Amino acid sequence: MQLYTRSAGTGVPVVLLHAFPLSSAMWLAQREGLSASCQVITPDLRGFGGSRLGDDEPSIDLMADDVAALLDHEGIERAVVGGQSMGGYVTMAFCRRHPDRVAGVILADTKASQDTEQARENRERIARQVLADGTGVLVEEVLPGLLGQTTKERRAMVFGRVRGLVQSAPPGAVAWAQRAMAGRPDSFDTLAALKAPVLVIVGEEDQLTTRDDAEAMLRAVPDGRLTVVERAGHLSAVEQPEAFNAAVASFISSELGEAARPHG
Repeated sequence: MQLYTRSAGTGVPVVLLHAFPLSSAMWLAQREGLSASCQVITPDLRGFGGSRLGDDEPSIDLMADDVAALLDHEGIERAVVGGQSMGGYVTMAFCRRHPDRVAGVILADTKASQDTEQARENRERIARQVLADGTGVLVEEVLPGLLGQTTKERRAMVFGRVRGLVQSAPPGAVAWAQRAMAGRPDSFDTLAALKAPVLVIVGEEDQLTTRDDAEAMLRAVPDGRLTVVERAGHLSAVEQPEAFNAAVASFISSELGEAARPHG
């Protein structure tokens, strides 16, 4: 599966994986803001944006393998791999399945625990409803949780942009991704086994994956740091891109240096 990808810049390769139910369009400010020092690679995960869905069974592991194939295609041996929300789940699966390709890890507004039974049932309900009726249920039920209170009150343009991305999500991809996320395993053992540095980012106002979830991941990793993005919710990279980019740039320059550069 060849993923459609937007890239910018040169230097340390940094792969950023988007949140559900968005696309790589969410990373516009990261491609612009980080490209001076990094090669920013932002694929559309399968079924979203310009990437085909295919007919495989839903699987976060498969999404992670798509990212490994993307690195192969780009001729990159090792990269900083990170993601927001669903992109974080794919990042942890990538770390589990391709640990030798990870130079650094960014986990933004995500969590290492698996879904509860109630959460799995809710994902299946939304999957069925989207396939039957379209993306209206996402605007009603998913969109409100993606953004922090400050954004809802003061950033009408950001809210409108995210709403547009949510509305344009293909129903088939939405259902597939919901089922893939529902089946994902607990990833704390994966985090404990990491040999690369980790940056954990969480929006101060994130109600979906909270600071408690962020701190639990931080405790699990051997080498990690935490950044709390003020006045941001679940989409901290979109709501406060300058603060998000500053955290990523600082992490890469101080933790990685030459180590993240591709070999061969």
